[in-house]
Amino acid sequence: MIEVTDSALQVAASEGMDEFIQVFTDKYKEVTGGELTAATMPLLTGEQHSLLAYQIFRDEIMVGGFCQLIQNGYGGYIFDNPFAKVMRLWGAEDFSKLIYKAKKIYDANRSDLEKERTDDEFMAMYEQYEVFDDLEEEYLDMEELVTASLASYVDEHLELFAKIIK
Repeated sequence: MIEVTDSALQVAASEGMDEFIQVFTDKYKEVTGGELTAATMPLLTGEQHSLLAYQIFRDEIMVGGFCQLIQNGYGGYIFDNPFAKVMRLWGAEDFSKLIYKAKKIYDANRSDLEKERTDDEFMAMYEQYEVFDDLEEEYLDMEELVTASLASYVDEHLELFAKIIK
């Protein structure tokens, strides 16, 4: 089981909910060597993968939106796994619905969204896929609440996410 220190959680929690979640996800990235491959996937549990998926989603969307998330290779990790369902089960219903809406766009355009692109072609994606704009805005409006809600879920179920050492 992945271990995190109680003191690291205390410090992070005082800094904010996103920092609290990041204590876990940084450890997950350390254990997997920052690579999500067939060899590293079994190193994390389903709950740990779901939390890591949220961290990746949040980081990518906040910086470059869905186009960046997908171009950086995370489309399958987010949309081909039960991520949206887990978010609903963890209490983030509206966020779950947003993921399902984005998945429909992703599924319908997957080959184009995932193809290799030059920097200019990548930038042009933002015009081509303006359909993501409303979903990105919706997420930005709910991000703080979703992050706090998920941090609360993690705090109430610590044993699912890591072994806490004193």
